[in-house]
Amino acid sequence: TEGNIAVSLKEVKLALLEADVNYRVVNAFLKSIKTRALGAEVMKSLSPGQQFIKIVNDELVKMMGSENHGLVQHNNQVTTVLLVGLQGSGKTTTAAKLANLLKKEGKKVHLTSVDVYRPAAIEQLQLLAKELDVYCYDSNSSMKPLDIAMASQKEAEAKLVNYLIIDTAGRLQIDETLMAELQEIKNHLPLTEILFVADSMTGQDAVNVAKAFHQQLNITGFILTKMDGDARGGAALSIRAITGQPVKFVGIGEKTKDLEPFYPDRIASRILGMGDMVGLIEKAQ
Repeated sequence: TEGNIAVSLKEVKLALLEADVNYRVVNAFLKSIKTRALGAEVMKSLSPGQQFIKIVNDELVKMMGSENHGLVQHNNQVTTVLLVGLQGSGKTTTAAKLANLLKKEGKKVHLTSVDVYRPAAIEQLQLLAKELDVYCYDSNSSMKPLDIAMASQKEAEAKLVNYLIIDTAGRLQIDETLMAELQEIKNHLPLTEILFVADSMTGQDAVNVAKAFHQQLNITGFILTKMDGDARGGAALSIRAITGQPVKFVGIGEKTKDLEPFYPDRIASRILGMGDMVGLIEKAQ
């Protein structure tokens, strides 16, 4: 009833805002919960409050995409993945983490850096590739990003690799030069995935930037980094709700092994801060 969910609705709203979920998303979400919860039958083993938390959790999972969306893979050709995002979001280490994950699955992976503005980024990726024992295209800061991307695509096709992962330059904020550069690569390469790498600690900002990148490039998915920190994962819900594209992976540490597929149910209980409660309710059901 309106009466027995009013208090819980307030609690959920607070939990979502504390987890840094976008305010518009919170309001739309609460509306959908209210619609589903009013008049819902309460199971004998649960109280109305518990039943309500279960509904909230289910809706959260549904809103984030219900299941994990891995990378798209082409059987007979190279799957080219472009990583984009702002400076400091962890793109370069994420490229290596993704390569590591795919290598463990028995895939043949090539890495490339087109970040000619930061020679240290090119060196970093080459070092990480050496560590993982995967190939890294020998680019340098005197080359043009598009030339590097096209040459590495040709090489990947000749060597019949499964995945080509391209690490791109970032800026402190979005600018036209960067977007034009990424657009050019997009126009000349057969990209399968354009993944936006977002720092989960930046919360609301991550959402606005993701939206701008999506409008320009048609992002196919997201990777959230620094999910081992205090961030409750609100960015995951907001990004999905605002762009309609799935979060595919989450970074959970500094090492190359610290990347895992994104599972909405795990993040849902983290956003609510009610992990144990949801577990108990499922047992009771």
